[in-house]
Parts: sequence; C-alpha cells; structure tokens
Amino acid sequence: MKKKKALPSLLYLVFIVLLPWGVSSSFNKCLELWIKNWWNTRQSETLLTDIQEKRILERFIELEELSLLDEMIKGKLKTHVQKPPTGIHKEIIQWVKINNEDHLHTILHFSTNIICLAILSGSFFLGKEELVILNSWVQEFFYNLNDSIKAFFILLVTDFFVGFHSTRGWELVIRWVYNDFGWAPNELIFTIFVCSFPVILDTCLKFWVFF
Repeated sequence: MKKKKALPSLLYLVFIVLLPWGVSSSFNKCLELWIKNWWNTRQSETLLTDIQEKRILERFIELEELSLLDEMIKGKLKTHVQKPPTGIHKEIIQWVKINNEDHLHTILHFSTNIICLAILSGSFFLGKEELVILNSWVQEFFYNLNDSIKAFFILLVTDFFVGFHSTRGWELVIRWVYNDFGWAPNELIFTIFVCSFPVILDTCLKFWVFF
C-alpha cells in the first residue's frame, strides 16, 4: 500500500518544486503581450499622475542643470537661454520610455507571482493526502535518527533561521522577494523586517520549546 502511494507523492513533490519555474516561464510570455497592449491603451487614454509629473519635472530640472553646467564649463553659455537644448528633450523622452518599461515589468512580475501563488495554494488544498504521506516520511526519518544527530539538526536549523548571522540571510530573502515581484527596493522596509522578523521567530520557537 505504501509503495502504491509512494510514486504519486514523489510526483507531487516534484510538481510543487518545479511549479514556480514553470508558471514563471509560461505565463510571462502569455501575459507580456496582453499587459503591453493594456498598458499602452491606458497610457494613451489617461493623463500622467501627479507622482509621474513630479518625477518627470525633477528629471527635467536635473538634466537642464547638468546641460547648463556643461555649457558653462565649455564656455558656450549665452546670457539668455530661450529654450532647453534638444538633447534634454531626447533624454526626457528616453527616460519616460524606461520608466514605462519598469512599470510594465512590475505589473507583469506581480501578476505572474499572484497566479503562481493561487495555483500553489490550490495544489496544497487538492494534495492533502500527498502532503500527509510526505509529512509521515519526514517524521519517520527524523524519529529514526539517534539523539545526537537530532540535537545537531535542531541546533543547525534554529541557528540558521534565528542565529546571529541569520539577519544577512533574511535580508537576501526579502530582497529576492522584492526583485521577483518587480518592486522597487525599500531600505526602510528591509531594515524593519530584518530587525523584527528573526526576533519574533526566535520568541515563537522558545515559547514552543518551553511551554
């Protein structure tokens, strides 16, 4: 009976491991064209938001100041500047295009990850029997170990997740999540997460051990 259930459980485990990669590679190509069309239609029908206008204005002022400084250095600056150099106009257009591409990729990555999480949640819900079998295998393997190896594994896992050097690992994890979802890095959120989450996890672990 166990042998009959072993193969479906192993296939289910492989499916769960490969699911994020498969969804990312397949849905990215399928959604990219649709999101591009939607984004271009939306951009042509709506005006810029206040945030976008502010960012473009700041970028324009920055480029204009750099251009004027460059002309001053070269000794070509005139007393009255009637209009900004053509190069600034091209730079602004290029920057707006890059900004739109960043927004498009953010929407694409976010949509793909939401679909992946939905499929993964459905797989966990539908594969309860396989999860029970896999859990029994892990428990059986762990309980068959001698006490010294058990203690070693417990110390290794706890130190890995809540140890002194674990903060760097959690920082890499949160940065990877942000990059995978296409979000802009936020150092404040990184700092708060790294300072609080390992402490909360360590407190929960100690509470579970002693109570």
